[in-house]
Amino acid sequence: MAGSTPASPTAEAVGLAPAPASKPRSTSPRAEVWRRFRRHGLAVAGTIILVLIVGAVLVGPWLWRVPINDIDFAARLAGPSLAHPFGTDDLGQDLLARMLYGGRISIAVGFAAMLIAIVVGVVVGAIAGISRGSVDAALMWVTDLFLSLPQLPLLLLVIYLFRDFLKGIVGPEGGVFVLIVLVIGGFRWMPVARLVRAQFLSLREKEFVEAARALGASNMRLVVRHILPNALGPVIVAGTIDVAAAIIAESTLSFLGLGFPPDIPTWGRLLFDAKDYLDIAPHWALFAGGAIFLTVITINFIGDGLRDALDPRKVM
Repeated sequence: MAGSTPASPTAEAVGLAPAPASKPRSTSPRAEVWRRFRRHGLAVAGTIILVLIVGAVLVGPWLWRVPINDIDFAARLAGPSLAHPFGTDDLGQDLLARMLYGGRISIAVGFAAMLIAIVVGVVVGAIAGISRGSVDAALMWVTDLFLSLPQLPLLLLVIYLFRDFLKGIVGPEGGVFVLIVLVIGGFRWMPVARLVRAQFLSLREKEFVEAARALGASNMRLVVRHILPNALGPVIVAGTIDVAAAIIAESTLSFLGLGFPPDIPTWGRLLFDAKDYLDIAPHWALFAGGAIFLTVITINFIGDGLRDALDPRKVM
């Protein structure tokens, strides 16, 4: 037509293949969580430090072969040196060897107590969250009852009553370990139960749960396949907090003299033994207290990173 502008040649007209349409990049949930976690600098640094601490207490005794009960009165209360990098205690025992050995127990207590608290809390919270009426009310009444109990006096009472009994069954070290883990885990499940119950109350009304229920899914299948996997994010965060709390609780009991016996040098026990020598041998308490502080703060940083990475409402 006269006066019309000629159309520009297309890619097909000049013999070129059309550019392929760009496909949206798909990211798996695990990759997205890892990407968000990496953006939390303190959490990444805490993870690296925690891995180094755990690796040191696991591998260190194989590399630093000084016996933990070797007594050398000539080196009594010596400061850090090449022969004793962390110094010695009042009996001349090497503090580096004792801290590496005791770190295994302190960290093992933290993770074992966390597992007990998570398992009990998830079971109680899931039953309460999926149930209605009297079952939910009874379980929450028990949870509130445990929350209202004074934890430290009860911890001391239970350990005082059952410590000798368990020592006679599984030995001095094993008996105290089992007792402390059970007691600390038994008093840490309540926040997890309330958290899981709140997640269940929210998730059981979602559309995908209603669809599964309409298709005939049983309550057990709803819990295991649909609700619980979507409620594990806050539980994982709570688990990291429980590890730190359990390490502090074990250190407190050992500092009060109701934890492991004197020949088992946990970090809390080292602090208890060092309290009378703070003026002449401060290194004794500083290294043990620093190990507890560094482990707990790195675990808390990891928990903060997991909380941000698992929260879909937070933009990172």
